[in-house]
Amino acid sequence: MPSLWVYILLALVAGACLPTQAGINAQLNRWTLSPVWTAAVSFAVGTAALIVYGFLTRGPLTLQGLSAETPWWVWTGGFLGAFFVSVTVVLAPALGAAAMVALIIAGQMLVSLGLDHFGLLGYQPHPLTLWRLVGAALIVAGVVLVRRF
Repeated sequence: MPSLWVYILLALVAGACLPTQAGINAQLNRWTLSPVWTAAVSFAVGTAALIVYGFLTRGPLTLQGLSAETPWWVWTGGFLGAFFVSVTVVLAPALGAAAMVALIIAGQMLVSLGLDHFGLLGYQPHPLTLWRLVGAALIVAGVVLVRRF
């Protein structure tokens, strides 16, 4: 299993991708003139990249576990991703990278506290504590500072 530092580095790189992708997509939107079509192009390129990567790594393509018994909500991840990309196309030029990311992180943190507390969507339960609330409050305070100044 990779070291914790590998995961931390991956998280930082993934985090760096968010404002970069939003900025690139906002520029693409100048040609498509539609956040929805911009997101569709972005997803098409991403899908092509994943298909090529899957073939190159010879990862198995199995859909055996998918059936009528699969919960309906497991299909919503793609919808949420499409919504997210479409919205960042609008937010990036309107708010700027720092404020957009700060607000997104605040939203992620607030929902994450609930998901962790109740152990929803397969997450291991992590009870909501005073210190976790203080951490979330500091993130919200950071949003206010980034947005205001």
